[in-house]
Amino acid sequence: MDVYKETGHADVAAVAARLVVEDGLEYGAAKRRAVKQLGLNARAALPDNAVLEAAVRDYIAVFCPESQAQELRVLRQLALLWMDRLVAFRPHLGGAVWQGTATRHSDIYLRLYCDDPKAAEFALLDHRVEYHPGTVDSGRGEPVPTLTLRVRCEPLGQWVLVHLMVHDLDELRGALKPDAQGRKPRGDAVAVRALLAAPEATPWA
Repeated sequence: MDVYKETGHADVAAVAARLVVEDGLEYGAAKRRAVKQLGLNARAALPDNAVLEAAVRDYIAVFCPESQAQELRVLRQLALLWMDRLVAFRPHLGGAVWQGTATRHSDIYLRLYCDDPKAAEFALLDHRVEYHPGTVDSGRGEPVPTLTLRVRCEPLGQWVLVHLMVHDLDELRGALKPDAQGRKPRGDAVAVRALLAAPEATPWA
């Protein structure tokens, strides 16, 4: 019998969820490592991101609901600080910090929508902000030019990576298109403030 059939998506998702929450791995890397840890065929089918996201939320609810909520709030506050600093570039928060599954191990992902793709970089240079240029997967398999900052987060007592993904202004039109479940994949500063003002750190706008 196929070992993967015996193990199933649920086991892979459960192990991957722990890696996401405890080690800060991205979904793709977490699924691949989970398959390796479970001794499965590297080419085995993997649970989709919706299944893994549900497993991550379950893991948080069982093992670290209070600490995760506090860490999420701190990361959203830090994200908002940089959104205010970069307001000229129409920043939108995405990733785990927006979705509500972030922990102290998570990076912050801000998408900037610029008339001039070099404008954000020039602004960082003008303010003597150190950054590392590179690319990040857009989520559709396409690389997006990205400026990565290493930012000190005193409430967490550690450094946090802030990835500024630079998009053309024309791409803003589809930035808030809901996903298959009707949820916005990212939000602007107004939306982030609304999350922070809510009685509890709600996951999605």
